[in-house]
Amino acid sequence: MLAVVFQVRGDDLCLLLWRRTENPCADTWALPGGAVGPDETLEQSVRRHLAAKVDVREMSYLEQLRTVSDPLRHPGPRLLATAYLGLVPSDLDPVLPADTAWHPVGGTPATAFDHGALAIAGRDRLRAKLSYTNLGYALAPPQFTIAELRAVYVAALGHDVSATNLRRVLLRRAVLEPTGEIAQPDSAGGRPPARFRFRDRGYRVTDPAAVLRPPQSRS
Repeated sequence: MLAVVFQVRGDDLCLLLWRRTENPCADTWALPGGAVGPDETLEQSVRRHLAAKVDVREMSYLEQLRTVSDPLRHPGPRLLATAYLGLVPSDLDPVLPADTAWHPVGGTPATAFDHGALAIAGRDRLRAKLSYTNLGYALAPPQFTIAELRAVYVAALGHDVSATNLRRVLLRRAVLEPTGEIAQPDSAGGRPPARFRFRDRGYRVTDPAAVLRPPQSRS
């Protein structure tokens, strides 16, 4: 059982990794995980390991990503693994043990076994779903300005996003709603921005057409 856990931290989409201390692959970074208990479902197992090993007790989203079964993926006895994609909201700061850390997805270290490929699969799944679902709720804080939400999407998608376009698309899909509150004005002055929230704190497909694509270069 493995967990591909992401969180937007500052300007980066970050991946949770822990450093192995035993062979095989001692002193390399790996996805958190462990064996499935005899009385557990797969989801119960991944939640238990995350809570016990890295103190990530509450994730805003969790889904099965893929099962890997290559006989050569592990140098010892054959091991099959099911990986889950998990998301943590940007306003939380889980307590991590000394051997565990967040790594920006653009600069992750070499990883043990096939964990790097699983991390890429999780990143790609997340980016795809941000374009046709309301999954941004799982990365964003409970309330935000459009500028703050844009920063979350930019970090997660890995490319620039127009704040105006993001607001238009998400309001058209009935994903966002105003809270009736306004943010504190910044030092530049001007009209204080309105605060929004996601209508649903649960996953749903909003539009099968992906519209949050990287900007096209002009020749």
